[in-house]
Amino acid sequence: MISVEEAIQLVSNNVDPLTSYIELDVKEALYYVLFEDVISPINMPPFRQSAMDGYALNIHDKNHYSISGEVKAGDNHRPTLKPGEAVRIFTGAPVPDSANAVIMQEKTVVDSKDLYIDSTINLNENIRSLGEQVMQGQVALKKGIKLNVAALAFLTTLGISQIKVFKKPSIAILVTGNELSEVGVALKYGQIYESNAMMMGVALEQQGYTKVTVHKVNDHYDNTVNTLKEVIHKNDVILVSGGISVGDYDYVGKALNKLGVKQLFYKVKQKPGKPLFFGKDGKKIIFALPGNPAAALSCFYIYVLSAIENLAGNMNFQLHRTKATSINEFIKRGDRAQFLKAIYQNGEVEILNGQSSSMLHTFALSNALVYLDNSSKSIQKNDKVEVILLP
Repeated sequence: MISVEEAIQLVSNNVDPLTSYIELDVKEALYYVLFEDVISPINMPPFRQSAMDGYALNIHDKNHYSISGEVKAGDNHRPTLKPGEAVRIFTGAPVPDSANAVIMQEKTVVDSKDLYIDSTINLNENIRSLGEQVMQGQVALKKGIKLNVAALAFLTTLGISQIKVFKKPSIAILVTGNELSEVGVALKYGQIYESNAMMMGVALEQQGYTKVTVHKVNDHYDNTVNTLKEVIHKNDVILVSGGISVGDYDYVGKALNKLGVKQLFYKVKQKPGKPLFFGKDGKKIIFALPGNPAAALSCFYIYVLSAIENLAGNMNFQLHRTKATSINEFIKRGDRAQFLKAIYQNGEVEILNGQSSSMLHTFALSNALVYLDNSSKSIQKNDKVEVILLP
């Protein structure tokens, strides 16, 4: 059994980005990762641009200016201003080459063609300089950036319509267990509704992964071997839910061994989620997660999500960690590290009741996990604790 820190490092060291890329229209590339640096084909902005509604000036030593015209956004004429002259200008409009400041209209008094300034003017005030965001030929966005809405808009402002991105991994979720029933079917005695597949599928979709298939297998050795063989062959990532412990009807570990999957670790000194398996078949990665839903979701956030992000080219991904003041106490039983479901707000964190690995109700209220390492025995009120913020 290895520590949480060792497990995280083994995942990081053994997952590399997929080497293939696809070329997409920018509008289709949300949550993909850039495969190569994007070089700006233009200056942005492509001209000196007014940041305010007001007046573009050629500064002189008096507070009076003569208004000689107007420049709107989209105009392409280029008036020449002598010292002491001004033009009416609007936000986003091109600033005349001979103007060296823009004064906001609230700081002026206008009388017909005469402009009076009631404040000090600084050179280049309220002027967005040529190439202020990025210069032509510079790197606009670096390889490895996961593209959000703002990134797509930024690329579009540069006139870029297509980009190369890392191919997203194909992901299979394999659910095991005779006791599991589908929602919508009346439960028989001894059955429970299966939720892990939906839970992980939605969590993946939240991060932009939609190429996900769900498979089910009963607690039967040969069926488990055959189903695993099929999903490993067809997918880059396999997430198995349940069947990885040491019960008489837990066949996942035996099946993975039969198929020659290389085990990188099995069992982590943590709570919840001790019976966690991580292995590889070539470049394909396999996680076998505990069947208890809260344990499965904790392992998903701590290990699985970072592995998938790495595979998709986002090598710098990690859930945000911070320090917070605990507003209540917690006593740890045993010597395993623990991930505690919690609510974080404004620098404080509340550790919730109901930390069992089977309890999703508490997880449903949480927006964070408090991490308590092996050596820590308790948390006292007002202690500073490590908090992992959930997506």
